[in-house]
Amino acid sequence: MAAYAAVISLLQTLEQFQERHRVLIQGQTAKTLESLHNTAENFRNFLDDSSRSRFDPEKIKSSEEIIISAASDAEDAIEMCWTCENASESSLNKNIRRNLGPVVERINTIKNEVMEIVSDFSTGSRNDHRFLESVGDFLIDSTSSRSNRMLQHLEGDIVQGLDKDLEIIVRRLTEPLPKLDIVTISGMGGIGKTTLARKAHDHLKIRCHFDIRVWVTISQVYESRYVLLEALRCISKQKTIDIEKDYEKKDDNELANLVQKILKVRRYLVVVDDIWSTAVWDSVRAIFPNCNNKSRILLTTRETKVAIYANPINRHEMNPLNLENSWKLLCDKVFGSDYDHPPELEEIGKQIAKKCLGLPLTISVIAGHLSNVTRTLGSWMDVSRTMGEIIASHPDKCLGVLGLSYHNLPNYLKPCFLSMGSFPEDYQVETWRLIQLWITEGFIRRPGSYTSLEEVAEDYLEDLVSRNLIIVNKRRFNSEIKVCRMHDLLREFCLIEVEMTKFMHVERTDDVVRTLSTQKYNGRCFSFQINSYSDDRRIKLLPSVARSIYLFSKTHNFVGLEVFSGFHLLKVLAIFDENENYYSIPPGITKLFHLRYLQFRSHRRLPASISELQNLQTLIYERRSSRTTLPEKIWTMKNLRHIHIRFACYLPSPRRKSILNKHLVIGMPNLVELSNLNFTSCTNELLPSIPNLRRLIVHHNGLGKKRWVNRPIDMSSLTKLEALKCVSYFSLSSWPPPISIKESFFPASLKRLTLAGWFGFPWEDISTLVKLPNLEELKLKDHVAAGDVWRLRDDDIFESLKFLLFRKVLLANWVVSSDNFPSLKRLVLKKCDELKEIPIYFGEICTLESIELHNCSTSAEDSARKIEQEQEDMGNNCVKLYIHT
Repeated sequence: MAAYAAVISLLQTLEQFQERHRVLIQGQTAKTLESLHNTAENFRNFLDDSSRSRFDPEKIKSSEEIIISAASDAEDAIEMCWTCENASESSLNKNIRRNLGPVVERINTIKNEVMEIVSDFSTGSRNDHRFLESVGDFLIDSTSSRSNRMLQHLEGDIVQGLDKDLEIIVRRLTEPLPKLDIVTISGMGGIGKTTLARKAHDHLKIRCHFDIRVWVTISQVYESRYVLLEALRCISKQKTIDIEKDYEKKDDNELANLVQKILKVRRYLVVVDDIWSTAVWDSVRAIFPNCNNKSRILLTTRETKVAIYANPINRHEMNPLNLENSWKLLCDKVFGSDYDHPPELEEIGKQIAKKCLGLPLTISVIAGHLSNVTRTLGSWMDVSRTMGEIIASHPDKCLGVLGLSYHNLPNYLKPCFLSMGSFPEDYQVETWRLIQLWITEGFIRRPGSYTSLEEVAEDYLEDLVSRNLIIVNKRRFNSEIKVCRMHDLLREFCLIEVEMTKFMHVERTDDVVRTLSTQKYNGRCFSFQINSYSDDRRIKLLPSVARSIYLFSKTHNFVGLEVFSGFHLLKVLAIFDENENYYSIPPGITKLFHLRYLQFRSHRRLPASISELQNLQTLIYERRSSRTTLPEKIWTMKNLRHIHIRFACYLPSPRRKSILNKHLVIGMPNLVELSNLNFTSCTNELLPSIPNLRRLIVHHNGLGKKRWVNRPIDMSSLTKLEALKCVSYFSLSSWPPPISIKESFFPASLKRLTLAGWFGFPWEDISTLVKLPNLEELKLKDHVAAGDVWRLRDDDIFESLKFLLFRKVLLANWVVSSDNFPSLKRLVLKKCDELKEIPIYFGEICTLESIELHNCSTSAEDSARKIEQEQEDMGNNCVKLYIHT
């Protein structure tokens, strides 16, 4: 929602401006800013209420457009005043009054108009059921229930790939458990949940097992009376049951009693299709009695958290169809199940099926389009190239169904979802990068002083994943999301929504001539997703008030950084370049006072003037050289939260006289992540100046190796450090390790540790890591240890370790007992060619869940199978073995 994003961005800017200039802002100016803040809060409350209530959708849409414009103008005015960082009290207050005066008057007028809408609804529209039929600007029909019926029609004949799912659901519904049990089916919209539930409902075994079968579809506007009436209608169709006539005239309590009376004496199955919230589930669940007669409730939902809430154990998560079943479904819908497909269309047809990413709804829509084109290779190749446009041209069949999931989101999640449209198709975005962008854009607001912005953002991301709106590509062992992306179909909906609401403009065409002659760029956020850029004409067309610019390219990029110097209100400048293009850093970039996120590549060092970007929160800088030195003045950038430098970087000591003599405030108290710091910078002078660091990557590149021999590192000042990765790119086969693990001080807060590269640590030094009380994840990679025997003593106990990974370690003999790893859950071995066997004692670790081997020795694989067999003989089937060769 663009209006909500504009309002929370204004609130954040206001609060930061007031905090920064608390002493200078006085008198009437302070009252003006406070009034503006209150009005913005009113707007936010209005937008929250309107998303949950039955306001007139046309009036809401009109109000949102006005709010977007006013909030953006107000933020522009504040930031123009803020740019004068060294202004005196009188000049600052004068600037605020001059720039904000007209804007505040306009906003007050808008506030009155909004209040009139609320008042009109409160007094005259309470019983206007026409508003019940509004579920958003982009829904395919006038009601969500009608959308559900349309979805059922599209999915109705989808059977490929559901046989195993159906077998599982039927088995769970007919298990001998006497008490009322809940079985759930969850997955994203269009994946086939309703089809699977219908197949189960109509299955012969189910028809014979249950006396009564009831089907209820829940719309987004829930009413318990509707559920009761639907249940009675299903019951009334069954000839063996007599039901009172005119039951529709009864009140809700009488209906509930009637349903309970009928169901108490019979074994029943109730299918509750498309549940959206836990509150609705609580209401539905209360309707149906538990009579200990093996009755069941089967519910479908797009929301994983609803499925877990209903029953965390008996949950079935639907997965996309594999390529084989996707191709079968496509063929059945295009050619019919009784006809073979033309052989010349098989290769291109499978390419089309693959692009549908296993989503039956997408396959149905594309198949419908293929049915209306000539069955030639050329025609099908055209379809393959334009699938996104085809999907977008069928909103009544496809995107509107997915729109239900979006419109059901709380307002604070909508900007986060829409922001995924700033990334190209199939782009896999790292979580740390996405979270920093959300923070920079102002989408994340801290609910309390004890919760970090990153933690709030992580919760938002997990929420979107649980609603099946974002796909997780990779998780860490502790379940943290590492990499994610958006399904192509959801992305098409997202791109239409961002353009329609003016949340963002996304440019995807390479036709610069046509684009420049017809396109007039509006808005404040822009993402260019083009293969190559021959010049910077597109960028020069952007409005001067642009706030965010994303630039993606796969081949040539001839856009220089100087073209961005004119966007004085720019907050995000992110250049994603896959073709190793590098830029010089013009002085104008360091004058972008409001810049909070900067990502680029350069063949030069960062200039000292980078410190002028005092509001910068994220710096991602990649240089061709394998090492670089950051400027001294970076220590004055106290708002930095994330620094990512390619390869190893040297960070000068903040205690240098050249810094102390010029600056009173030194340190980066907000820095939470620092990637690729050189080991030589890990000193007692430097580390205490970044006390809130949570994640750190340090590098050793071989320089100065004679000085660095078994040197201890003291990280005890990093009391909040949770993840540490130590990497060496230099072969130390003939040298002692550069650092000493045994003598080093790691903080007790450390949970994840990775040691990778030619360090040559003695295995007995690795054993000393047991002193880390909270260590849950340990990864040892790439010849990190010297010697082929790791012998752990009885008192070498990794109390909290849950995940242990070896990759390319020169370990042959491993002498341990189960007591050394009492909490281990997962053991992963990759390319451990020398390892003779996995100690048999691992089978005695009661917490162990899995052992994974990737390209290991045959003897190690045999020992893993022996552990598995021994546990099975003892009746323990908890340990899963995975062997990949």
